[in-house]
Amino acid sequence: MNFITVDSYEALSKKAADIIASQIILKKDCVLGLATGSSPVGTYEILAKMCADGKIDFSCVTSVNLDEYAGLTPDNDQSYRYFMNKNLFSKVNIDIAKTHVPDGCAPDLTKEGERYDALIEELGGIDIQLLGIGLDGHIGFNEPDEFFTAETHSVKLDESTIEANARFFESIDDVPREAITMGMKSIMGAKKVLLIANGKNKKEIVEKAFFGPITPKVPASILQLHKDVTVIFCEN
Repeated sequence: MNFITVDSYEALSKKAADIIASQIILKKDCVLGLATGSSPVGTYEILAKMCADGKIDFSCVTSVNLDEYAGLTPDNDQSYRYFMNKNLFSKVNIDIAKTHVPDGCAPDLTKEGERYDALIEELGGIDIQLLGIGLDGHIGFNEPDEFFTAETHSVKLDESTIEANARFFESIDDVPREAITMGMKSIMGAKKVLLIANGKNKKEIVEKAFFGPITPKVPASILQLHKDVTVIFCEN
């Protein structure tokens, strides 16, 4: 594991963007595993500028996102498809048909999970997976549990996750209670994993996840078993 500490969110975003850009340069038709939330916004801004400046080319890139809220349509401004379109896809020269987000409105989320796993396998797996980490240690929407779930699956969101995401909605009552998320098999199957964590409030969970015991009660702790993980942490 490569653990990097930086002194600002800007430095975190620049370092993460450089790592992802290097992957695109090394393999122009790479498969990027992407994340949403506040942590990667700065990274996506820098990647968009690098693309606009001609430093990287997204035209052959394929992306797969970690998760989506159940019941939110792609045009809902709180859906993760909307987030990705707004913060990255509309700003780079990626083929939108090669950008994939789980369908939170699928009539059968179990079948949607099976479809999504088959898609990732068909693509040959993920070259680099970008992750954030929740205050309870979740990655994607893999919440603390008694066991690790391998497949893409639907999940009831923990109250702590609902509370943390309430700032994006008009009220906490508007936060969906269910989501569909990539499971540990696809995440751990990524050739490289890049996790970014920003803020003093993330320090304790980062320490538990990467320097404590491996347990499904801290989902991110499974990453200790991955052969190529980079963690970028900013406490400020």
